[in-house]
Amino acid sequence: MRITDLQTFIVGNPWKNWVFLKLHTDAGIYGVGEATLHRKARTMEAALAETRRYFLGLDPFAVERLIDEMLKVGRGPVHLTALSGVEIACYDLAGKALGTPVYNLLGGPYRRRIRAYANGWYTGPQTPDGFAQKAREVAARGYTALKFDPFGSAHRTMSRQALRKALDVVAAVRDAVGEEVDLLIEGHGRFEPGFAAKAARLLEPFDPAWFEEPVPSDDIEGTAEVAGKTAIPIAGGERLTSRQAFADLIDRGRIGFVQPDLLHAGGLLEAKKIAARAEVKGVAVAPHNAQGPVSTAACAHFAACTPGVTIQEVFDDFGVDWARRIVDHYPEVREGYLEVPDRPGLGIDLNEAEMAKHPYDESHFLDLFGEGWEQRERAKPLKG
Repeated sequence: MRITDLQTFIVGNPWKNWVFLKLHTDAGIYGVGEATLHRKARTMEAALAETRRYFLGLDPFAVERLIDEMLKVGRGPVHLTALSGVEIACYDLAGKALGTPVYNLLGGPYRRRIRAYANGWYTGPQTPDGFAQKAREVAARGYTALKFDPFGSAHRTMSRQALRKALDVVAAVRDAVGEEVDLLIEGHGRFEPGFAAKAARLLEPFDPAWFEEPVPSDDIEGTAEVAGKTAIPIAGGERLTSRQAFADLIDRGRIGFVQPDLLHAGGLLEAKKIAARAEVKGVAVAPHNAQGPVSTAACAHFAACTPGVTIQEVFDDFGVDWARRIVDHYPEVREGYLEVPDRPGLGIDLNEAEMAKHPYDESHFLDLFGEGWEQRERAKPLKG
């Protein structure tokens, strides 16, 4: 079996254009993948077209060769996202050819479901009461862990008043959901190490399960500095795009949770190698997943066969309703757990007719440092 063609599809989710792909073969079957990179949908479309020479004609089972060939070219986020999308599609192809789920190709089932944490649930009034009401609703759906960024559009530091408001939001959410629900505080890499450490100390009374990216993931020294000044475990890694960068973060960053994004770290096999490094160092794995439903399906398979995964990020219950119609088997969270598909391959397929109803739009991106980003609506149209 050889790869003969590539198709790409851009789907206009309002706050992030998703990029999906199909790899076709001379055996008449295809695999699906995802190569979404925020604000770079057209770029990814071009990158996939321009890297075709590295995988057309290749046996989709030859994943290590695919990775080696493509890593010769570079390790930047665009290239690694292209590699990830193709690699995930190869595993989908292999699973379909053998009639078995992807997790059976990567170590076999360790678990049939993985605890999920909710993200993207906090649209609405950005007040303590507004957050508290939304948090109650999410907990009522069975989620036992909620992630949110209470820091507005902060960058580097915050005023005393703004920080007080952020702490009031966290206090309100903790009061709303009680002590049995984990709070995961998102920093989005906003802060300088000194201010991040101050914020972490002030968050400690609310007992968060982690403080995510208080500084950018690639600031290893800053991450270690913050980790050394708080009892809250630090999480990070979603922005990293090579196993070498993850090794540095795991070895020197003093983190408690490493968060590879399967779409940016090189795909399923590369993420397995990152998880193995984390296991040696006693660091838990919690994959980042703020992408589309194919990414969620890949994460479910990864969690199924990777013992070090402790929890999985899920946006799917808090996005656009029509997302469930662009695939045939939407990944489901039941009673707070993401179910692992048991169909061949990833267990998911793309509906081209439905995807075509939601075209690319250049205003579909999220500005995490702009006012109102929490509503997850499209950005303002370009002027001129």
